[in-house]
Amino acid sequence: MHGLILAGGEGSRLAAGGIRVPKPLVEVAGRPQIVGLLETFAALGCQSLTCAVRADFPAVTRLLDGTRFGPLLTLVECRTPSSLHTLVEGLRAVPAGPVFCSMVDTVMRPADWRAVFGATERRLEGGADMVLAVTPYVDDESPVYVTRGGAGDVRALSDEPVEPPCVTGGVYGLSAEIRRAAADAVAGGGHKMRGFLKTVVADGRRVAAVEVPRIIDIDRPSDLQHANAWLAARDT
Repeated sequence: MHGLILAGGEGSRLAAGGIRVPKPLVEVAGRPQIVGLLETFAALGCQSLTCAVRADFPAVTRLLDGTRFGPLLTLVECRTPSSLHTLVEGLRAVPAGPVFCSMVDTVMRPADWRAVFGATERRLEGGADMVLAVTPYVDDESPVYVTRGGAGDVRALSDEPVEPPCVTGGVYGLSAEIRRAAADAVAGGGHKMRGFLKTVVADGRRVAAVEVPRIIDIDRPSDLQHANAWLAARDT
């Protein structure tokens, strides 16, 4: 499985809160977030690494140009209007095969990364078209809620809360078919990642969910403080 990290966003809410470094460079657990994610993906066993980076963040590119992670790293500089467009730009550079993809602002504990990666491999090998990491921990300003069936497959995605709480966490397993579907969605005028995800489920594709206790998205300075405190704590 190949690894892909999407780092094409502006990080405007972090900047508005006084954090001036690009989002991929904020320090999480003592490491620039993008470096920590790439190290995690390499340790998980990704055959290759691709990172789609915002073109007007040259500091990110300079950092990654001088860093080695084991698997081959490909950098894709992009100026894209949405995470869906960034996904498609990044996928163009990823070798053929299944993909383990994360947004750059996603924080999980190491054991949860391992659990999600292993389950994603198994579910894709078992015929799933797509895998979503999900969590009952709702911390996003505009979450995508997940309704699951008895076997853990995703039945619906919505903007409205569900019970028990379950939301997407910005980590995806993509089959070859879903890679093509993402490109087709952008070519057809698709704009938002959540819209694409909803369409994938509504079209009846087999989408599996892998739950972990907590996933934090770093959107605001308070999220960054929370993530660092959580990772440093011994207890959940």
